[in-house]
Amino acid sequence: MKATEANLLKFLRKSPQFVIPIYQRNYSWTADECRQLWSDLMRAGRDDTVPAHFIGSIVYVERSLSTVTNQESLLVIDGQQRLTTSTLLIAALANFIEKADLGEPIEGFKPSKLRNYYLVNPDEEGERHFKLLLSETDRDTLLSILQATPAPAEASTNIQRNFALFQELVAQHKGELLAICKGLAKLVIVDVSLDRSQDNPQLIFESMNSTGRELSQADLIRNYILMGLEPKLQTELYKSYWRPMEKGFGQAAYAVHFDAFMRHYLTTKTGEIPNVREVYTAFKAYDRSRSGDTRDLVADIHAFATYYCAMALGEETEPDLKQAFHDLRELKVDVAYPFLLDAYHDYRQYRISAEELLGIVRMVESYVFRRAICAIPTNSMNKTFAGLSRTLKKDRYVESVRAAFLLLPSYRRFPRDDEFERDIKIRDLYNFRSRSFWLRRLENHGRKERVAIEDYTIEHILPQNEALSATWQNELGPEWQAVQKRYLHTLGNLTLTGYNSEYSDRPYAYKRDGVQDQDGNPIGLAHSPLRLNKGMAQVTAWNEEAIKARADRLAGDAVKVWTAPNLPDDVLDAYRPGKHGAQYGIDDHPFLRTGAMVPLFQDLRQRILEIDPCVVEEYLKLYVAYKAETNFVDVVPQAKRLRLSLNLGFHEIDDPKGRCVDVSNLGRWGNGDVEVHLASADELPYVMGLIRQAFDHQMGNQADN
Repeated sequence: MKATEANLLKFLRKSPQFVIPIYQRNYSWTADECRQLWSDLMRAGRDDTVPAHFIGSIVYVERSLSTVTNQESLLVIDGQQRLTTSTLLIAALANFIEKADLGEPIEGFKPSKLRNYYLVNPDEEGERHFKLLLSETDRDTLLSILQATPAPAEASTNIQRNFALFQELVAQHKGELLAICKGLAKLVIVDVSLDRSQDNPQLIFESMNSTGRELSQADLIRNYILMGLEPKLQTELYKSYWRPMEKGFGQAAYAVHFDAFMRHYLTTKTGEIPNVREVYTAFKAYDRSRSGDTRDLVADIHAFATYYCAMALGEETEPDLKQAFHDLRELKVDVAYPFLLDAYHDYRQYRISAEELLGIVRMVESYVFRRAICAIPTNSMNKTFAGLSRTLKKDRYVESVRAAFLLLPSYRRFPRDDEFERDIKIRDLYNFRSRSFWLRRLENHGRKERVAIEDYTIEHILPQNEALSATWQNELGPEWQAVQKRYLHTLGNLTLTGYNSEYSDRPYAYKRDGVQDQDGNPIGLAHSPLRLNKGMAQVTAWNEEAIKARADRLAGDAVKVWTAPNLPDDVLDAYRPGKHGAQYGIDDHPFLRTGAMVPLFQDLRQRILEIDPCVVEEYLKLYVAYKAETNFVDVVPQAKRLRLSLNLGFHEIDDPKGRCVDVSNLGRWGNGDVEVHLASADELPYVMGLIRQAFDHQMGNQADN
């Protein structure tokens, strides 16, 4: 490696050509980053005491470590964002000076010199004519700017936008043209050249702390896969798999969604959820553990990316599936994608039909929506879906999905019909995160001619206005304020209408029958074609009784829309985990029947079981286990103390009193690397704090990963 400081313009002038490899990400600088470069450039240009402004490094591969004097193209490893942005800025400046007929405002800044020194090689033809060759869409768009020709059909929006921005900035500061030229002349980079025979571009690429736009996890993964391949295979895999995948995501969606897709992909493949900031590291570990060559890997990523686009980006073509995936997106069920990617793969492999996949998608929707309505904490759902595929019997696919949902423990449970029906009637559904979702699903369930919910607005039949009219107060009764507060945003009082402004805060009788169209025909709630307004003609007064009656009806409908899975008991029993071997109880532990530790253990077990309803107690031969996902604390009864094993790494425990012992390399009963002893009730509050850490660690209640 050879690294030297270099003036940007001199560096561009002496360099024959920069080529961006096909595996590099597309040009991604935003207007904010371009404005920052412009601001730095103007500051340097206006202040003669500023000798230079550093903008980052340009790292490239050449065949030897000689100075850049030959005419071989240089392969850019890092710095394409700075090179491309500088090229756009120089092109915009050259165009302005030329159109304004300003000649040469400062030596070296004549339009022809700007182009022939820094943008093109005037004596070369074809692609060799240009100083910078980008990849794919970016390339054609940049060349159209440099040649003043029409942009390609699928132009790079970033390049077009940033070029237009620089044109605008140069024009706005035309009175400071000298400062612009001086600032541009002061830009400095670090010129880093690599020797292909001696340097490892991938390791250097990973270790650099670039001052440009931070690479995404997906960028790092793509470079990791393609950078080390022979050029021919590199080009083949990129054009056959990776580029179609990028196009499938689209220019804007690729930057937003691809990192998330890679995280879901790895979760699907490994059953483990990577930290959002360590997807690249997890990918390298997965790559080292798998069998198969690079082509197999890229083809598999491409296949799963098409599944993801179908589900998450609306690319599904089968109408019923397309609608179901749309509903999931509106409900924001990203945590389910690892499981659904696997199910979609089995659908594509003809293991399940489109109808069966649809049933699975709707089951996921019901599970997530019911839990949201029943206010069950969501922190376990990512783990539920991460490992769900591994519990299935693929020869009885849908049946085993139903069984898996039905056998989830209490804190992961699929809410029962009675629980869901009870809670949906009292939940604040107006401020629910996806109110258009539940309204649309209730209205359109089973319809072939779907109602466009976006053509309607949500209506509070009992108005939101706290200063209700005397008519409303009389209709609601003496406790009208309490009734309004209790039922205002609930299921029974919410509907859809196209006449929200006409209804306003008017009395119920007017909303039901008083509204008329221009021909005098009644069009109030009693005459509405919407299912949500069914039966309103028979309701003569809108009060607590009417609201509750309507809520009962709609809640019954909701149970049919968001159905719970069902299996005969004998079928479900076949999926229950069996009890093998001897069964133990408290009588099998002599120190828990009599002795000094009995009261302390009873106090301890009660406090552990109160941590969360999901905690389960299990007596084993040598210890008592307390489980959530799995054991988080095990209690070994002894004559004069209770020995506790906490199931987390010793480096993960926060133990300010230093009570814990690292037993990671010692034989012991129980699970985990942390041991702590409990001998008296005085120690119990502190020890419970340690136990709670083990529970939270297992349940993912610490930092969001």
